Amino acid sequence: MMESEMIEYFRILWKRVWVIVIVTVLLCGATGVYSFLKDIPIYQASSKLIVNTSDRQDGKTGLDFNQISSNLLLIETYKEIITARTILEKVIAENPGLVKDTNELSSKISVGSSSRSQVMSITVKDESYTKAVQLVNAVSEVFQRETPNIMSVNNVTILTKADMLDPAVKVSSGIMFKVVIAFVLALMISIVLIFVWEYMDDTFKSERDVSRLGVPTLAVISHIKRSDWGGKSKHPKKQVGDKLQIGINQ
Repeated sequence: MMESEMIEYFRILWKRVWVIVIVTVLLCGATGVYSFLKDIPIYQASSKLIVNTSDRQDGKTGLDFNQISSNLLLIETYKEIITARTILEKVIAENPGLVKDTNELSSKISVGSSSRSQVMSITVKDESYTKAVQLVNAVSEVFQRETPNIMSVNNVTILTKADMLDPAVKVSSGIMFKVVIAFVLALMISIVLIFVWEYMDDTFKSERDVSRLGVPTLAVISHIKRSDWGGKSKHPKKQVGDKLQIGINQ
């Protein structure tokens, strides 16, 4: 039963496959052209920070593995602090004109870290590479300065800052990505259209359609080619009064 239903669904789709082709070509083409003409480049700049062992500041030497493990646990907390309103408000106050509010700044920032690593990376994305560099460096500096006040420990060091001289990294979604999304949407839309069309279509186009009604078939008229309309018929013409035999399929 399930296999027959799947075959029937496939038959419906194949019967109107041209709808899928047209919708897909139009939607993907329109998306590609629009993206090519209107796409706004987005750039990113990154800085790296390390959560190190605070005991070294007290004159102690060597590695304290317990402290390192504690620092690794702190990284998840630091990720939340970096995007907290307290930090972002100070960044905006010290760098007027770069962003309007904390919500805008928060949407531009992403914080990441490698597994079992004390290094964190802060990334800022913006339409201007210069602004992205300024923002990521400002966030790093404010976070490093405010950490002792928030956590009562001074264990954050800036490893690398973003540099204006570094090559600008363009990370905006490419045309191909948007075309792929359009392709998936086109398939979904066209399939829905085909099934709605099939549901609304109550005409009979084949003997199979008639057989679904559960009534006997009185006669079947074969397909007549256009070339046969004006030519001589292979069958003798019937005269008035001739008998016509019609089979009945029960």
